[in-house]
Amino acid sequence: MIRLGNRSKILSIVFLMLLAYSCKPALLISDGTVFEPKEYFPDFSWNTTPMYYMFGDMERVLSVDEVALIAARTDFICIEKSHGYNELGAAELGAKHEAAAFKKLKPNIKVLFYFNSAWAWPFTSYNKNFTAETIDNYPELKKFLVINPETGELNDRRNTYSFDVLNLEFRKWWVETVAKGVEESGCDGAFIDQMHGFFFLREDKKEEVLKAQGELIKALKKKLGPGKIVLGNNANDAIAKQAYPHIDAAMFEHYSSKLTTKENLLKEWEDLLKNAKQGKISVFRFGFEHEIDKPDRTDKKAYAKEMEKLSKENLEFYLACYLIGAQPYSYFQYGWGWNLADGSLVDHPDLLKPLGAPKGAYKRTDPEGWEFTREFEHASVWINTDSRESEIIWR
Repeated sequence: MIRLGNRSKILSIVFLMLLAYSCKPALLISDGTVFEPKEYFPDFSWNTTPMYYMFGDMERVLSVDEVALIAARTDFICIEKSHGYNELGAAELGAKHEAAAFKKLKPNIKVLFYFNSAWAWPFTSYNKNFTAETIDNYPELKKFLVINPETGELNDRRNTYSFDVLNLEFRKWWVETVAKGVEESGCDGAFIDQMHGFFFLREDKKEEVLKAQGELIKALKKKLGPGKIVLGNNANDAIAKQAYPHIDAAMFEHYSSKLTTKENLLKEWEDLLKNAKQGKISVFRFGFEHEIDKPDRTDKKAYAKEMEKLSKENLEFYLACYLIGAQPYSYFQYGWGWNLADGSLVDHPDLLKPLGAPKGAYKRTDPEGWEFTREFEHASVWINTDSRESEIIWR
């Protein structure tokens, strides 16, 4: 039996816990509604710029210091397609190694396993036989690949073959394979790259291809279950419309300068709002390498040093692009490629400065112009996406 005094104490503690929870600041979307994150989403905070990291090193796994550096900056990462391949023999082993290392240091961090739905990258043990040297020995796998209609041969790019999403047996194999990779690597979900299904090789079947792509992602989400994250690259594009309902998160990759035009950025800010209202995570990834004259790569150390310098010089503009449209569970990713050496370990002090929650939606100074401003608790952001000028005042 609980004595009255003890019961009162228990009720008081419960009341205080509920009060504390209710006083926790809501994650407000820019239209004033509240973002409702799913239980399995990463932790999110406006304390500093919310960062997403995605990296790989084909030669090796991370050092202890590198794990600590990245873990201090983010709660949300993806291990790239060939990470640790030469050291461990298979990419899923690289993902497993890093997932364990990060979770040991930061148990709540969310780690994604990479898999491509278009290109048969041969870096995992699951894909190792999709090579020119071995594919003819595996007819059951060869039938999963696209034939180039112009050559009559297997479609390939730099000796990497193309998956045929129209093949039902392939879709079953792919879903089982991705789910196996997530489980065996100990990851929290999957990053799915390139969801176009090679419709451009068979325009007469475009709608059929895109429908099959949607079925592929729907089946994967069902297989993984509700507790795993499915992040689709460029999932806000029209070609991914069939897959979009079945993803938890979408990346805006900005893989060319045509994707950072003033018109496209404005559209993407609206897409960030749409994603937030649907309870989806967004990753705004910028690679400035597409918009500069790249330095000479003959001397690798000199090249890396110069790219780091350019990275620092260009950061403010791309960070402003992100901050103008950022919503709860919108993450910023920045660098000049997907390798570990392409920016993941660069120190950017501005990304660690106090930011604070946005005070409202962005403002367009002239309905016909391209100047935008937005206020955060500790930063004022201004950008002109036509002249490509920006300023962030930290306070």
